[in-house]
Amino acid sequence: MADGSGNHVRSTGSPVVHGFPHLETVRSAITALYRRLSYDGVRGYATSLAPVDAAFSDQDDLYLGAQRVARSVVQHLHLPDARMIVGFRTMEHAAGVELAAGPEYFVELNDRFRTHRRDIGAALAHEVTHVLLHRLGLEFPGTRDNEILTDTVTTYLGAGWLLLDAFREDAVSSQKLGYLTPEEFGYVLAKRAFAFDEDPSPWFTSPQAYEAFTAGRERALRDSRQPPLAAAGWADRRRYAKDRRHAQDRPGTPASPGAPYAFESGPAGQTVSFACPTCHQRIRVPVRGRVRARCGLCRTVLDCNT
Repeated sequence: MADGSGNHVRSTGSPVVHGFPHLETVRSAITALYRRLSYDGVRGYATSLAPVDAAFSDQDDLYLGAQRVARSVVQHLHLPDARMIVGFRTMEHAAGVELAAGPEYFVELNDRFRTHRRDIGAALAHEVTHVLLHRLGLEFPGTRDNEILTDTVTTYLGAGWLLLDAFREDAVSSQKLGYLTPEEFGYVLAKRAFAFDEDPSPWFTSPQAYEAFTAGRERALRDSRQPPLAAAGWADRRRYAKDRRHAQDRPGTPASPGAPYAFESGPAGQTVSFACPTCHQRIRVPVRGRVRARCGLCRTVLDCNT
């Protein structure tokens, strides 16, 4: 991300895309975050941004209120020396930030936030995360993937529940901030909830956001129930056993299409590799029955039946 580049959070009034079309990029973003911050660095964000710190009523002064919320997000993301100057103007996107050298960063919000103040915190959370990533030197190639990275990091570090709560949809209109689908926001939020033993559901003011979180949580739970993890279901275990036999009888044979694991044979015997359900870094363990593995990146201890 070059100095002086403009970065924007997108909003849409058109029909909202649902499902998990960006899931692989989201998973890569979680892995990249752990690699850049380390386990201890990520654990420093164990407490989410509190709803009261992003609250913005119609009685608040527009500019003073926006500055207050911006400061709260800056402090939450551990950017104490980053000063945000917030302004409003007519623009295509919901918001944007100019990534200069600092220490002052200029955030522009769409004029519609003058009267839609409840979502100012969501827009600011995305833009301040751009500043954080800029300072960390963490980016993905291409605008689309880089914005997905930003949404994912915003959510995983405890401020992105605001982006999901900004999602509202009915028979005649819709609103969504960010590049992830609502269910993908829910997926990342659930990953964070599992990692930090946190329940964000009481914070939602949007019923549609809660529904998306529930769908995302179900998808995230599937990651922890895939073979060779011991929590895998009967059908998945049966497919895994079949793939393991084929790999033993015919070394180099690929697993079933779409299988979340891969077998390898070497001098020390057969191994199986799979993605850590927490950080999605690949883990390799020997094929020898019940095994406990520890992810070297996020330190998650995994019970496996290989």
